[in-house]
Amino acid sequence: MHKILILAGAVLGAATFSLPSAAPLQAAPIQLAQTVPAELQPSADDHVMGNPDAAVTIVEYASMTCPHCADFHTQILPELKKKYVDTGKVRFVYRDFPLDQIALQAAQISECSGKDRYFGVVDVIFRTQAQWAASKDPIAELGKTLRIAGITEADIKTCIADQKLATTIVTERQVGEKAGVNATPTLFINGQRWNGARTVEALDEALGKLIK
Repeated sequence: MHKILILAGAVLGAATFSLPSAAPLQAAPIQLAQTVPAELQPSADDHVMGNPDAAVTIVEYASMTCPHCADFHTQILPELKKKYVDTGKVRFVYRDFPLDQIALQAAQISECSGKDRYFGVVDVIFRTQAQWAASKDPIAELGKTLRIAGITEADIKTCIADQKLATTIVTERQVGEKAGVNATPTLFINGQRWNGARTVEALDEALGKLIK
């Protein structure tokens, strides 16, 4: 069990969460949802890749300090993007589900990078997670990495001090909890939680039944 402490400043105070491990469950058949729950419908505030009119929408909830999430973003997502997102078959939505204070701050930094750079910064954060997340000062180490993206130390300090942004990200996590998220990464395909293996092959099989 993970013991998770999120401190989002004086506005939110302290909250303790318990999440189970991220081990996948046995896959259930994925079908086109007749009604996608409101909390899983993409909004103007979401970070989205792909064709907005795609027949399939994948919503991911992830934490930037979660090794399973890093594995998905570095090993699986690039292939899914190439096969389905870049070809207009799938719309991919990324949402934050911070497991701890450092993940929350990393999420704030990515948000501050702007819409145009957002997914590039998220990619760098996950690809370098093993280096910065385990350091004595994770955010300072992450800042060194993100200088290549034009993000300065001053930018990071300003971003982390933004309590309104922190509240927005914690609220996004709470929306995920309402949708049933209790581990990261969690994927929803057309509104239905994906409980199968997070492999290209398993997702190929599921998506192949939805994309005609």
